[in-house]
Formats: sequence, structure tokens, C-alpha cells
Amino acid sequence: MEILDLGILCTAGLLTAALSAVVGMAGGITLLSVMLLLFEPLVAIPIHGVVQLVSNSSRTFIQRKHVDWAILWRYSAMLVPMGFVGLEVAQSLPATVTRALIGAFVLIATWKPGWLLIGTHPERADTHRRFFLLGTVAGVLNMTIGAVGPLIAPFFLRIGLTRQALIGTKAACQAVGHLAKITIFGIAGFVFADYAIPLALLSLSVIAGTWIGSQLLERVSELWFKRLYRGVLTLIALRLVIWEGMAWLGVR
Repeated sequence: MEILDLGILCTAGLLTAALSAVVGMAGGITLLSVMLLLFEPLVAIPIHGVVQLVSNSSRTFIQRKHVDWAILWRYSAMLVPMGFVGLEVAQSLPATVTRALIGAFVLIATWKPGWLLIGTHPERADTHRRFFLLGTVAGVLNMTIGAVGPLIAPFFLRIGLTRQALIGTKAACQAVGHLAKITIFGIAGFVFADYAIPLALLSLSVIAGTWIGSQLLERVSELWFKRLYRGVLTLIALRLVIWEGMAWLGVR
């Protein structure tokens, strides 16, 4: 790779990791969007998986005292078997369709969660069963869209988690999701060693970004944290719906 391209990737890794450390999401899908400007999708997605594994693992470590392990175990249960299903789905379903549909889903889950839960309230729902099912769905979509952060983010709201617990638990769930994705791509024959230099530099960048963002997290009020979290989530969802929807319709 050119030095300029590496510089762009490392800067993007630093900034997006800091963003994720503050709001608990958004960094992964933003970084993937940048990587797709420089790599083919079947290269960008597995490389992105390694970098996000480092990013989410570092964020999990920083917030390790606050991780809800019951949620993590249930979320992780079906990631690998459903990941292989995702490989088959990826071959038959256009990525633009999947991204646009997920964007619409995220908007509903963020602003009208009762529609998804058939009138019940998230805080009264059985979180263990919900996260088992969420992990099952995420296992498939991990392989088809590469970044499921915006999809799973709404499920961590309104279930009694503190800011630190939300950040740490969601990061842990995403870390095991990326580990499952890396394993499946490795079995499928992807050679990660061919991209050792960008992987190493990106990993260092996201660790630095995670530390910077975690320091900022302590300075954000609870009210503004929730506003920022929902605001970023909504913007990403709108981007998915509009941009990918236009591609699906052949407008761009």
C-alpha cells in the first residue's frame, strides 16, 4: 500500500475508535466505509474484522469490571454456526439491499422500539432470551454486511445498564462477533498474513483511539451521552437507508 493510504487508514482508525469509546458504536461501520475506498469488499471485511477485534477487545478490557457476562455468553452462543449460514446468504442477497433494510430496522429500534417488541417495554423483556436471538441474527449478518454495531446497539438501551456497562458489554459482544468472523474467513481461505503491515498499524491506531475516547467518556454527562448515542445511531441509519437505497434503485 501507498504511505498516503496507510496514513488515511490509521487516522480513520484512531478517530473511529475514539468515537466508539465515547458513544459505544458508530466507529466500526464508519471505518469500514473508509476501508472500502481502498480495498475490495472481500478484503476489507476480514481486515476490518481483525481491527475491530482489537478495538472492541481494548474497549472491553478498559471497561472489564462493568461487562455483563450473562448477556455476553448468550449473545455468543450461535455466532459461529450462523456465520457459516451468513456465507451462503452473502452469495444470494445484494449487500445494498441488506444495508438499506438494516438502516430502516435501526431507525425503528431507536425511536419506536415498541413496534419491534409488540408493545412490550425493553426493560421488562427477558434480556437473556433476547440476546441469544440477537446473537443468532448477528452471526448471519456479520458475514454479509461486515459491521453489525448499528443493528445490535438499540438492544442495549433501556435495560438498566450504566454508561460503562453499556460500552463494555456491547464491546465484548462485538469482539466475539469479529473473532467468529475472522475464524470463518480463515477457514474459507483468506490469508491475513498478506496484510500484516496495515493490520499492525491499524491495530495500534485503534488502541490509541480507544484510550483517548475512554478518557472523554468520563467527561460526558449522562443526558448528553444518551443524546449523542441516539443521534449518531440515527445518522448512521439514515445514511444506510438513503445511500444504499439509492444504489439498490440504481440512482447512484
